[in-house]
Amino acid sequence: QVQLVESGGGLVQAGDSLRLSCAASGRTFSSFFVAWFREAPGKEREFVSGVRWNTGATYYADSVKGRFTLSRDNANNTAYLQMNDLNPEDTAIYYCAVRQSGGTIALISGYDFWGQGIQVTVSS
Repeated sequence: QVQLVESGGGLVQAGDSLRLSCAASGRTFSSFFVAWFREAPGKEREFVSGVRWNTGATYYADSVKGRFTLSRDNANNTAYLQMNDLNPEDTAIYYCAVRQSGGTIALISGYDFWGQGIQVTVSS
């Protein structure tokens, strides 16, 4: 089992930045693919960004490319999502998730463990 805890959300203004953290316990991330998803009111959950932990290869949705950066801290088994130049369309609950197998990185059903989610609200 893997327990995931997100932190760092909050209310900010358009153009501001936030950094989300996803800390894991129970097992290390070493063989996982770790991703961030988000779910906005009235919309389906969507892929935001992900990292193949053992190689550091990162992936981003087109909507956040150039504004968001995913990084990892092996020593602390934590993934970070640095979000810059936020806009109201980024308002959502953000979820950290891990998968132990390969496959389509944006496919929600492929993920084995999920955090509880954290609210990010961007005002205009």
